[in-house]
Amino acid sequence: MSLNNSSNIFLDSVSSNTSRFQVNVINEGPESHEAENDDSDPPHYEETSFGDETQHRLRISFRPGNQGCYDNFLQNGDTAKTDSSFHAYDSHTNTYYLQTFGHNTMDAVPKIEYYRNTGSVSGPKVNRPSLLEIHEQLAKNVTVAPGSADRVANGDGMAGEEPDDSKAEDTAGVVKFGWVKGVLVRCMLNIWGVMLFIRLSWIVGEAGIGLGVIIILLSTMVTSITGLSTSAIATNGFVRGGGAYYLISRSLGPEFGGSIGLIFAFANAVAVAMYVVGFAETVVDLLKESDSMMVDPTNDIRIIGSITVVILLGISVAGMEWEAKAQVILLVILLIAIANFFIGTVIPSNNEKRSRGFFNYQASIFAENFGPSFTKGEGFFSVFAIFFPAATGILAGANISGDLEDPQDAIPRGTMLAIFITTVAYLAVAICVAACVVRDATGSMNDTIVSSLNCNGSAACGLGYDFSRCRHEPCQYGLMNNFQVMSMVSGFGPLITAGIFSATLSSALASLVSAPKVFQALCKDNIFKGLQFFAKGYGKNNEPLRGYLLTFVIAMAFILIAELNVIAPIISNFFLASYALINFSCFHASYAKSPGWRPAYGVYNMWVSLFGAVLCCAVMFVINWWAAVITYVIELFLYIYVTYKKPDVNWGSSTQALSYVSAVDNALELTTVEDHVKNFRPQCIVLTGAPMTRPALLDIAHAFTKNSGLCICCEVFVGPRKLCVKEMNSGMAKKQAWLIKNKIKAFYAAVAADYFRDGVRSLLQASGLGRMKPNTLVIGYKKNWRKAPLAEIENYVGIIHDAFDFEIGVVIVRISQGFDISQVLQVQDELQRLEQERLALEATIKDSECEEGSGGIRGLFKKAGKLHITRAPSKKESSINTIQSMHVGEFNQKLVEASTQFKKKQGKGTIDVWWLFDDGGLTLLIPYILTLRKKWKDCKLRIYVGGKVNRIEEEKITMASLLSKFRIKFADIHVIGDINVKPNKESWKVFEEMIEPYRLHESCKDLTTAEKLKRETPWKITDTELEAVKEKSYRQVRLNELLQENSRAANLIVLSLPVARKGSISDLLYMAWLEILTKNLPPVLLVRGNHKNVLTFYS
Repeated sequence: MSLNNSSNIFLDSVSSNTSRFQVNVINEGPESHEAENDDSDPPHYEETSFGDETQHRLRISFRPGNQGCYDNFLQNGDTAKTDSSFHAYDSHTNTYYLQTFGHNTMDAVPKIEYYRNTGSVSGPKVNRPSLLEIHEQLAKNVTVAPGSADRVANGDGMAGEEPDDSKAEDTAGVVKFGWVKGVLVRCMLNIWGVMLFIRLSWIVGEAGIGLGVIIILLSTMVTSITGLSTSAIATNGFVRGGGAYYLISRSLGPEFGGSIGLIFAFANAVAVAMYVVGFAETVVDLLKESDSMMVDPTNDIRIIGSITVVILLGISVAGMEWEAKAQVILLVILLIAIANFFIGTVIPSNNEKRSRGFFNYQASIFAENFGPSFTKGEGFFSVFAIFFPAATGILAGANISGDLEDPQDAIPRGTMLAIFITTVAYLAVAICVAACVVRDATGSMNDTIVSSLNCNGSAACGLGYDFSRCRHEPCQYGLMNNFQVMSMVSGFGPLITAGIFSATLSSALASLVSAPKVFQALCKDNIFKGLQFFAKGYGKNNEPLRGYLLTFVIAMAFILIAELNVIAPIISNFFLASYALINFSCFHASYAKSPGWRPAYGVYNMWVSLFGAVLCCAVMFVINWWAAVITYVIELFLYIYVTYKKPDVNWGSSTQALSYVSAVDNALELTTVEDHVKNFRPQCIVLTGAPMTRPALLDIAHAFTKNSGLCICCEVFVGPRKLCVKEMNSGMAKKQAWLIKNKIKAFYAAVAADYFRDGVRSLLQASGLGRMKPNTLVIGYKKNWRKAPLAEIENYVGIIHDAFDFEIGVVIVRISQGFDISQVLQVQDELQRLEQERLALEATIKDSECEEGSGGIRGLFKKAGKLHITRAPSKKESSINTIQSMHVGEFNQKLVEASTQFKKKQGKGTIDVWWLFDDGGLTLLIPYILTLRKKWKDCKLRIYVGGKVNRIEEEKITMASLLSKFRIKFADIHVIGDINVKPNKESWKVFEEMIEPYRLHESCKDLTTAEKLKRETPWKITDTELEAVKEKSYRQVRLNELLQENSRAANLIVLSLPVARKGSISDLLYMAWLEILTKNLPPVLLVRGNHKNVLTFYS
């Protein structure tokens, strides 16, 4: 074989576009050298670019003028295969190798498409070659569909697969915003509210410049920390729509996300009403001044508010682009209004403004207003509570994260810059207004100071005005009294009114957009089942029109109330609760130390985030304690509801990461402590196979391990490793999910092995973690041992020996009907499949009847074919199948009932404990644990022990004393004195008939024949062995007689398991012992501990 990859044969001498992937045609035939010397070079297949997401076809590049040569290119006498007949692997003719970096391999280089989620809007998800495809031998004669060779080379899928792009969303025409228009503008408009123009002057008048600046900076501290946390979370992976809800839910899980998402969306909806009412009140004040009232103030607010919210709804429904344009216009108006204020501070004041307290910049006014001057009932925290809502609104950009071009870049940049700009503006306005305007002024131009009068020492007095009477009677002007100070100071008063309009309407518009977006994201995740109706989006931008209408209805309802003073503190607390959880999310993700927590925005600190969360909670109580309590109660209720419903989502939250870290830490901590008998608990390996196939065995094991020990359901896959591993891996998640669904607190583990015993041996040695290692093996009794192959019996008895070798206790469970219900499950699965096919066929027929002239009967067959519906059986076949199903159902009815017997409440009865041999106490501990369970609590313990006939009463007193020291309650103690008596002849005859097929009977044969038989059938029971253990055999038969006599009516029998000494007791004899011992009895647990104490009477 000759492989020549030199550039003069396979590559153009000057490549205009080299790629990391290329598929070259390489000849492995005997005439390869002739092909190399041929002037006609083979075609060069290459992918044009590494990052091209739409490139899913082969491109063939030809040298100029050589295309005709390639059209009829022959190799080894065969025409070169075209795209439609391309074979990835063909060992008989030409071999097509997939090359990466010039090497023959299917390995793919890193590519973003491999890491996308299914259905990603940013591009299609493709699958890299699996480890199995790379590790196993190349398949032969694998047909490659047209255009799929480059996908195989790039690891996009197996040959013959076409990517399903039918579900990929068409992004043409979708409006996406950058960081300025999408985040910065929105956040600035939402943060700058009415407070800037109406209340900031009063706040600085009450608190003074010093404390006023502290109030602003303290508010900014809360929002800045929240902004940093938001930036960190937003840059830790792709951010979809949903804003605060999305960030919290993906970090802390659906419980926190669902609860805060609902109240956050509601808060935004009510905030629309708050801002619109604020706008309407300003308009009504203007109407009052001009004496143009329509009805009365309250109804005028309702009328104007209703009209306003309808207009805003129209702008929102028109599309995000129109809404963004409106926001830009409103921002321009707002900036002009703020600039108008600063210009007004330097325009010389007139007499009218001086009489109202405005004197331009004066050092004396600055000094006088620097300290606080709280009026009655006001203080630092009350003033802070009034200002803080003005600093909120930092999530306005994050709330439309789904409409941003690059949320990971836009949210941090836009949010933090908006916080900085608005904080500077608040500080500048507060300081400037406090340096220009006195706290109290009468508004009377006659209150000037005559030179003959003495000045009272105030700043106004030094500037020629006497406002001293404001100390004794209320005044209407000054920082403390006039909410329209900024309008008075500004260069042109109506611009401030326009700024107020702009601030209220922009905030209302932002909230009207945020609420439906957050609510839609919440509904899409289907956390609250009843809200799925609002998940639907419309148009290219997936607009939540239904959410808009719901927000409109909520806003209208609160506008018609027209009294929002009560609801306003609750809304502020809703926002603060969101901030607190965002900060906590950042802290929690950092604290969990998950490798998946890798935010690109590194300017954050986990402890600062935690401080921010605590600060937000504290501010909630500062603003309004009862509103904070209501917020926490609502959030707690929603959290409990979502936790109870357990939504089927997995977002890789930090809660999961922290649970893992805690589990590892606790497991490691356990290893530092020596085991103590008081802390012993059964930690069981239960050989159930697939958990659903032996439910009764799992139920009884779960009954004494639930909430007290470890339970691992184990399955051994026997056969070729490749097939076993594939089957094992494909079913592990399903079987663990079955355990969770059925509320069984157990783990599922599986191994692949060449032999069953080897697999169990691996499980016994390697299962568990640290101190949480199994100490008890639970297996079902092998009911069919007399019909089973000898190898199965050897494996069964062998795993009991292995358990004892590893010092692990053994529990063998026997019930009359056996445990395995796999045949019943197969019948049920088949019936379910047939029912699904019937329903699918009916739906297809119904759809075809509704489509007139759309393909007729041919379309029907086409649809049925897509559903993989098998042909309908004939009448004869159908009747046979029905009879067989009925027969199987009747035959397995008892088996199904037996499989659920340990799920039922046992009622009043007894658990008979035959504690014949001291194994450390496990035989006594397991039934005691059972009596603590709800299903077994009405059962009393009856203890049976062996003893001497002449010491029965003494033995009973001794055992009662021991049990009382162990603090184990019992109903009765029976001392059996005739255990070693020979069984009756009928019982012994049954045992002899049982072992007869397996006896060697060497004593009846000559020595040579006997030796030959021993060599040929070493597994048979010899006469020598049977005679040596005859007393033990008598005991097993006699015990069955005693069990029949004393415990036939018990709910459960717990019995000491006889131990077969290795090399002395053959496997078949041991199975005969177990059979005769437990024959014709209620459910039996044969228990043997590892002979280490599991009970103690020491404290």
